[in-house]
Amino acid sequence: MNGQAFLLSWWNYTLELGRTTHIMGVLNVTPDSFSDGGIYFQRDKAIEHGLSMAKDGADIIDVGAESTRPYSEKISAEKELDRVIPVIQALSKDLEIPISIDTCKAEVARQALKAGASMINDISALRFDPEMIPVAAEAGVPVILMHMQGKPRDMQTNPTYKNLIPEILDFLKSAMDKGMAGGIRKDMIIVDPGIGFGKTFDHNLQIIRELGAFNVLERPILLGASNKAFIGHILKKEPHERDTGTMAAVAAGVLNGAHIVRVHNVKKTMETVKMIDAIKRGSVEEGKQSD
Repeated sequence: MNGQAFLLSWWNYTLELGRTTHIMGVLNVTPDSFSDGGIYFQRDKAIEHGLSMAKDGADIIDVGAESTRPYSEKISAEKELDRVIPVIQALSKDLEIPISIDTCKAEVARQALKAGASMINDISALRFDPEMIPVAAEAGVPVILMHMQGKPRDMQTNPTYKNLIPEILDFLKSAMDKGMAGGIRKDMIIVDPGIGFGKTFDHNLQIIRELGAFNVLERPILLGASNKAFIGHILKKEPHERDTGTMAAVAAGVLNGAHIVRVHNVKKTMETVKMIDAIKRGSVEEGKQSD
């Protein structure tokens, strides 16, 4: 495979990132998700869907209970915990793959890790809750740091940059430095340029096109373009109709250096990345030359 390779090893888990593209399945335990309309808000359905995504080939399940769609409002930690903890507890009994907790709140992350989660996906990149750094550092788990201009409730009001990629790089480098100063190991950090978070549609396209620029951070790159509004704008499709556009964005992202893709449709993504990984390798099967 071309590009940088990383080995993340913690607890009982190992992720070899770069040899093949890894898939993070999105599990929104929310009543107001922009993409799935809250169809997995009911606890049993959420658990069933998480298990289904793992069966379809997900390498990580990302569980979140607070909507981060544009103009969304925050919810309490208590409400967030009530939604995610039973789901994580149930999934962790049956899954051998890592479960990520998608939260900006340190207490939610702490309780989720106790319940069976083993990664933290913080869209605020450690900015919203100062206690997130010691929680992550003490646990020794991978932490995803995402770029966002503003906050979910105002990030799409008027996203403006003088120089998009360098500004995102500076933000992520600063977040990494802050985390490492607080005890988070560099080899446990994953970076996410934040598609759709304080970005115009053209910004999103530029990020995917220039994703290789983020290799300078020397950390695995996560791309979360699944079902986003820029895809709907281009194709004139509603969120639940954007699989084809999402697969195109996934393919472009993988070709340009994404190590992990965060998606809603794991089954289709598995087929897409399998093809793109083969193209990048130049052979039908890993370790074999093509005829």
